[in-house]
Amino acid sequence: MKTPEKPPVCDYEGSDYQTSFWDEGDREYEDRVEALALSRLLPDAGSLMLEIGVGAGRNTPRYEAYQRIVLVDYSTTQLQQAQANLGTSDRYTYVAADVYQLPFMPGVFDGATMIRTLHHMAEPLLALQQVRASLQPGANFILEYANKHNLKAIFRYLLGRQQWSPFSIEPVEFTELNFDFHPQAIHRWLESSGFSVTRQLTVSHFRERTIKRYIPLDLLVKLDGLAQYTGGLWQLTPSVFVASTAIGDTPAAAADELFRCLICNHADFEDAPAAIICSNCGRNWTFENGIYDFRLEES
Repeated sequence: MKTPEKPPVCDYEGSDYQTSFWDEGDREYEDRVEALALSRLLPDAGSLMLEIGVGAGRNTPRYEAYQRIVLVDYSTTQLQQAQANLGTSDRYTYVAADVYQLPFMPGVFDGATMIRTLHHMAEPLLALQQVRASLQPGANFILEYANKHNLKAIFRYLLGRQQWSPFSIEPVEFTELNFDFHPQAIHRWLESSGFSVTRQLTVSHFRERTIKRYIPLDLLVKLDGLAQYTGGLWQLTPSVFVASTAIGDTPAAAADELFRCLICNHADFEDAPAAIICSNCGRNWTFENGIYDFRLEES
């Protein structure tokens, strides 16, 4: 029987994304309105949170309600940048992993976020299913997605300046491994993955260079903060934040269990120099410079 092909991964290895896009890219407006949306959707307290697509750790300090955070990215250089920004402590666990093959015990997390990450997923449903498997029933999950049904895309389509329809349900890949999604598709995928949507906020209403140039930043953030509350009525912005709850009768992992072996699914590991070893199948998983590496090699 032929093994299904692994979905392609958008790898930020060696990227200066934090510097070029955020620090030097005139993105303070986007950063502040995203921080505001997160503050409105995050729970008041939590134990162990999964942050998928951590990058250089831009959002991690905003998860102060959680006692511990597991930071996941496919790129080790992104995780190294996050380490440099956040430091090393018992509160943070850095993990290089593929979102399609998460190396965590079922039901180990009581919260998760995936911000500016889903838009790189060729198989978003599979990614969401992996997240759900790692969460306890009742866990909070905050997802941000790039919305194809935004006003700019709608106007461009109606004026004949854009071929793809913002009204159709299927994703649009506007450049390699960069997708925009329709809100209805996101809701269907969340529901079929075992999530119940509780709240949604529309974000970045004024993501236009001319607007940001002539209207004071503080005013733009306040206006966006007010407009975010319309997210339950319509979704017409390029970015949408969705809060949902993991539902269903699924088991919760033991308090001392975090990782599972991707080869045999066992949770018992032995410490070794620069690695942890699965006590069941003997597979070595690298642990170097404070980063666990659970990426499977390409076959």
